[in-house]
Amino acid sequence: MKGSFLGDKKFLWFVAKFLLIFCVLYFGTLAVIGLASPEGYYSPFVAEYFDYVSGIKNMLLLCTQWLLSLCGIKTQVEPGFLIRFVMGKSVFIAMDCVGYGVYSFWLAYVLSNSISIGKKIIWSFGGVLLLFIINVIRISLYLTAINRNWEMPLGVDHHTWFNIAAYLAIFLMIWRFEKSMKISSGQKSNEKPTS
Repeated sequence: MKGSFLGDKKFLWFVAKFLLIFCVLYFGTLAVIGLASPEGYYSPFVAEYFDYVSGIKNMLLLCTQWLLSLCGIKTQVEPGFLIRFVMGKSVFIAMDCVGYGVYSFWLAYVLSNSISIGKKIIWSFGGVLLLFIINVIRISLYLTAINRNWEMPLGVDHHTWFNIAAYLAIFLMIWRFEKSMKISSGQKSNEKPTS
């Protein structure tokens, strides 16, 4: 009885930390988006110093351009977060395209676990990088699809495909994370104290 209570308490503490961190990251990002946008409650200070979302959008554009150039496709990045095939159609990178929801979910999961700071940094960076790469591939495929008149598979829009791919990646990363933590804790329990 005592063991199950401690287990439940530990799980409840994890869930509470996860929800708190997720809300801070997700709604904090929404606040930054709102304050950095000229309409509404615009804050020049936030727009100048804390608008990391526009930075992510620019990185998405540049990485998409680079990926498509590897495939021999020429694109141009235009003001207003647009990328287009040269002499072709364009894609606008909206706030919803950034992926802050999946980044927030992954970071909340990693940061809620009781592991060292070094492991948190590695797992956080690795997961966000993988999710970013999936997003670059999605934008590249979508831009190519609209310029070559390809249909979306099963009639499902590209945002839904991104969410499916991103959350599948997150669940695989969680599985890998949990497996590595069990291996790590197993090695610690097998170590014998030296005198």
